[in-house]
Amino acid sequence: MAQQRALPQSKETLLQSYNKRLKDDIKSVMDNFTEIIKTAKVRAGESLMKLVSDLKQFLILNDFPSVNEAIDQRNQQLRALQEECDRKLITLRDEISIDLYELEEEYYSSSSSLCEANDLPLCEAYGRLDLDTDSADGLSAPLLASPEPSAGPLQAAAPAHSHAGGPGPTEHA
Repeated sequence: MAQQRALPQSKETLLQSYNKRLKDDIKSVMDNFTEIIKTAKVRAGESLMKLVSDLKQFLILNDFPSVNEAIDQRNQQLRALQEECDRKLITLRDEISIDLYELEEEYYSSSSSLCEANDLPLCEAYGRLDLDTDSADGLSAPLLASPEPSAGPLQAAAPAHSHAGGPGPTEHA
């Protein structure tokens, strides 16, 4: 009888040990399954974020109508800015031209009244130098470029003070 009781007791302890191992194994499987679910959720979240990123990139790179519209709009803005700058530059050029012409007139009118007999414009001084060195050529006066295109390509220099290098009065009293 003692042996019969020993067997059931050992069966009982064996069953209890099986139950304990079963519970531990079930708990381990549950923990592993929970970790797998967590990892799957993380991977799914990462996958969704990558998908969203890829869709955005595709939309940005391949949405030709909106890209073309943005390019056209920027081109129009830049053309308007260019036209405005051109208008301002033309206005500035015209104003500077008028001011320069007025300054030249003032300069040449004031310089002709201040000139002494020995002070000659550069073109006449150069012409006299030519007369001294080239008198064998038979030229009585040096030839100068005409300040006005309608006056002909060349004309003889006059002894009066003249300005042959630019716009403005060519003879001063």
